[in-house]
Amino acid sequence: MSGNIGPCAFLRETQIGNLLCLRERTTRDHLGEKMLKKVRLLKLLVVSLVVAVSGADKYSRHDFPPGFVFGAGTSAYQVEGAADQDGRTPSIFDTFAHSGIMDGATGDVACDQYHKYKEDVQLMVETGLNGYRFSISWSRLIPNGRGSINPKGLQYYNNLIDELIRKGIQPHVTLHHVDLPQALEDEYGGWIDQKIVKDFTDYADVCFRMFGDRVKYWTTFNEANVFVLAGYNIGFLPPMHCSFPFGYYHNCSKGNSSTEPYLAAHNILLSHASAARLYKKTYQDKQKGFIGFNLFSYWFIPFTNKTEDVIATQRANDFYVGWFADPLVYGDYPDVMKKNVGSRLPSFTTHESKRIKGSIDFFGINFYSVLHIKDNPEILKMDPRDYNADTAVEMIFVQDDTSSPSVEVRVYLWVCIGLFALL
Repeated sequence: MSGNIGPCAFLRETQIGNLLCLRERTTRDHLGEKMLKKVRLLKLLVVSLVVAVSGADKYSRHDFPPGFVFGAGTSAYQVEGAADQDGRTPSIFDTFAHSGIMDGATGDVACDQYHKYKEDVQLMVETGLNGYRFSISWSRLIPNGRGSINPKGLQYYNNLIDELIRKGIQPHVTLHHVDLPQALEDEYGGWIDQKIVKDFTDYADVCFRMFGDRVKYWTTFNEANVFVLAGYNIGFLPPMHCSFPFGYYHNCSKGNSSTEPYLAAHNILLSHASAARLYKKTYQDKQKGFIGFNLFSYWFIPFTNKTEDVIATQRANDFYVGWFADPLVYGDYPDVMKKNVGSRLPSFTTHESKRIKGSIDFFGINFYSVLHIKDNPEILKMDPRDYNADTAVEMIFVQDDTSSPSVEVRVYLWVCIGLFALL
């Protein structure tokens, strides 16, 4: 950070993604807004982002230090639109949106970036961005999840990447953002089956081969921890797997909240390791790029200074971040997860551990807020247990300092403190 920029000043970059849907002639689906109304955690995210950008007008693009990448990020389903055009087939997010769970809101049109990418890139230029992270729709590029490449999907991503580079914006590509091809979900259950490892690696191979001459930053998975928890524990996101009594919605007719989150996470880690090994072995020396992984995170602080709350805070970090970060850095899951989850937690073979360990060139964090952690050992007596019970903690939203002059100031301070501590 340069001297006159506080630790939260750059959070305003997150707000820039909204510019992509602000064209007067674009009909914007409200899937995101409706989801925000459903979960208190996401409500706090919106407050945090508004606060973070509230004082941004005092800074200019030139206040960033040399080498700082000022960017924005999106996901394919949330911005591309053209859901059934030019050979694209449904993803699990299409199925989720069309199930009626979000009152009819879908990403069928979204921001229509598929047709209006040049205008979006120009908006980025006018905003002063020099980086853009977007995800590739697997089912647009390879409609059946495996096999032949869709020429029009390939052309779209080539056009987008070329336009970004032409305008001086660095493309950062995410391979998976909650949108597995529905064909693979239907065939063998998607992320809960190890067959996914080969299919994901083959898909990644196509991306590296076709786009790697221009894309230098690859993220295999976006917020993998949120995806497996929301998708396989409480059924709040696709593929809506859950089991009673853990589902967010009443309909928990498929899935197992006690086992599937851990199984899906395990296969995601194996898929990442396989794709990363392929990239490093076949493409990295020639293309000079980097490959990494992304997680969602809070900053956890003890509810009290009691020893049990301090230990519980570390346990929360181990379950929330260490679940993925420890295998990527050390080759195995945190000990406390092995203890609390037991036989429901898959194990790595020696060979798998070696492949996963050190398979990232960078580690991405999406930061949201600060939470208090309180020890909750009694929940371990629950039978059956899900991930939330396995953590044996209670997560409490931080009660902001009431002496601060406004809610914006209070939340802003907590966001800054938490992000600074996390980094």
